[in-house]
Amino acid sequence: MNKFIVIPVILGIVAVILISSMSINKTPDTTSIYESGFTYYDIEKIQDTLAEKNIVVSAPTPITDHTISQYCAYFENGLPMTVEYCTTTAVLDSEETTLGNINIGGSIQSPVMAVANLETKTLESNQDDVVAIFETMIETLVCDCWEDEESKDYESISAWILAAQKFYSDSNGRNIKSKIDNLSNSEIFLEITSKENSVLQTLIILK
Repeated sequence: MNKFIVIPVILGIVAVILISSMSINKTPDTTSIYESGFTYYDIEKIQDTLAEKNIVVSAPTPITDHTISQYCAYFENGLPMTVEYCTTTAVLDSEETTLGNINIGGSIQSPVMAVANLETKTLESNQDDVVAIFETMIETLVCDCWEDEESKDYESISAWILAAQKFYSDSNGRNIKSKIDNLSNSEIFLEITSKENSVLQTLIILK
């Protein structure tokens, strides 16, 4: 099973503690990652779902110049991976305060990764919004099947997120990373990173 270390370059995340890992046995899928999983159009589903929770996700903006690695960057087996196409959106709460962005990248035809960078003043700030955004991304881009899988650690997506947040708090704000292996043939990472006057929470999904 491949292991990934993911670093969204634009925000300089350094995750130093692996706090959890869930492995789910699946039959290997021989379909190309560019022909399976989520698509760029799925951002519309995310927009619609989050709009019901008074969270606004802007229309996606394509990134095709040299800054693409700042928006859609990841590592696979310790090696930096590049994408040829990337889109970014802004995420705002009900008071129109910017929470961060959701970026999706891969080939022009199909994405292979999605990342949400959400920055709040404290871990408790916009906590419900953060959980809703991450939960919606996983259910939309991976599957709405968490409860169907045999996870001995967390009964739901929100339980996993809240457990990571609690670990961060109990660790006096040390940077942490939690990983979920092979949920519907995807890799999912949650990173929480301390910044000077804020907390950065990042969700990464890889096909």
